[in-house]
Amino acid sequence: MSTLTAGRDAQALHRAAAPDYFGWLEHTRAAGGCTRPIRLTGTLTAVEPGTGRVLAEQHTDELPDGTLYKACGNRRAAQCPDCAWVYAGDAFQVVRCGLTGGKTIPATVSAHPVVFATFTAPSFGPVHHRHIPRHTCATRRRCDCRPAPCRARSTAAGTCPHGRPAACFTRHDAEDPQLGRPLCLDCYDHDHQAVWNYSSGELWRRTKQAIERHLTAVCRRRGISHVQVVADSGRIRRVPPVRVSHGKAAEMQRRGAVHFHVLLRLDGVDPHDRHALVPPPAGLTVDDLDAAVHAATRQITVTTPPHPDRPQGWPVAWGEQVDVRRIGTSDGDVTDAKVAAYLAKYATKSTEVTGYCSTRLTPDTVDAYADPEGDHLARLIDACWRLGRPTRHHTTRTARKTEARQGDLDPTPNEYAGLRRWAHMLGYGGHFLTKARRYSVTFGLLRDTRAAYRRTEHADTADSDNAAGTVTVGTLAFVGSGWLTDGDALLAHTAAAQRRERQRVGREELAHEAWSGVAA
Repeated sequence: MSTLTAGRDAQALHRAAAPDYFGWLEHTRAAGGCTRPIRLTGTLTAVEPGTGRVLAEQHTDELPDGTLYKACGNRRAAQCPDCAWVYAGDAFQVVRCGLTGGKTIPATVSAHPVVFATFTAPSFGPVHHRHIPRHTCATRRRCDCRPAPCRARSTAAGTCPHGRPAACFTRHDAEDPQLGRPLCLDCYDHDHQAVWNYSSGELWRRTKQAIERHLTAVCRRRGISHVQVVADSGRIRRVPPVRVSHGKAAEMQRRGAVHFHVLLRLDGVDPHDRHALVPPPAGLTVDDLDAAVHAATRQITVTTPPHPDRPQGWPVAWGEQVDVRRIGTSDGDVTDAKVAAYLAKYATKSTEVTGYCSTRLTPDTVDAYADPEGDHLARLIDACWRLGRPTRHHTTRTARKTEARQGDLDPTPNEYAGLRRWAHMLGYGGHFLTKARRYSVTFGLLRDTRAAYRRTEHADTADSDNAAGTVTVGTLAFVGSGWLTDGDALLAHTAAAQRRERQRVGREELAHEAWSGVAA
């Protein structure tokens, strides 16, 4: 047994032998499985809402460890598995409710046309990949099919301009670290990929607008008129009879390029309540939504602003692989539950699949990750940092042009400055799970519901009645993060894992009883 393990076990035994152990365990329950919980100190005050009268007051010095523990709430599984597990559950509910209804979303949305589209990035150079031309396995999760050679068809090319082989005959395993790496680092366009990641959010915004415009044109050709609705200002506006609500998850590929998995739901517009979720007009089907997605991806291209390194900018468009599948709620390959679980899984991931993970980079730390002559990821980070270098800004356009004529400044300010902020994300600065406002419930609603449930979960009836009319006001300050000792972390994580296991078994028992009742 190592010294560190022995010390941790001794700390755990010392804590477990303390008289207030079970009180401490209950006190830390909210942050039990968190890797680095937030420690807060201050005063908790119970106030009567109607009068503002203070009913009770407690300082955190009276609590175990003299502090209040709060889970960090990090969504990334690589940083905090327990908080990411909670986030994934919320993400599943957000996505699922947009498909089947529930939690303030009407169940009628399950009859709306829905497609599941995957938008990929274009090629920035040949990379090692794993391709299975024909699957013979029973399940893709345990696929053992033999892959095809990586790039055997490139034999005619011989070598690239830098003298490296343009072909690869290796049949890569699923965990081969070479997957996603360029065949030639010097041929690969790292600058273009960094800019594509940075501009992919704008590309998606314009694509969704194009999808809605295409559907509006279909309505016009079929004689479906616009809808007159009353705006918040009281004015009457004419709006298209359909709108598209989406739920979108971003996934980082092995090569470091982001691509999107998007649920697109076709909704109608209620002239009396523009916030209501109603079916689309009769005559519009999932075929029209499918055709609109394909038409939009073909026509939308974004040209980025000029850059000193590339005055003409970079073209930003979708890759050739745009997959559109239709969602069904019955048993099949693509169901609402499978799609919701799929998107929730990627909502807790980031750049881990590329083999790289770090926090936000600074001028003091970037040299440890960026290298113009390094490997694929080092060159991507270097491209983000170099293209996002600061430029001088002026208050007037005239001053900018004057100094540009004198050779002191490029006439265009650097719209790429955000690349440095998101260099640790390889240029992508968007959230990994987003949705339209009317697609589904919000994370805030789910968190508030969970918090309200926890406040009364273990309270008896009398305490619940007393607590129902009070509001707890916390005057708290941050004092640190993480557990006080490794032993405390071991005990808290073990208790949290046992609670999760009990919840899993309980859900399985309830499902079994429900199924037994139906079968009987």
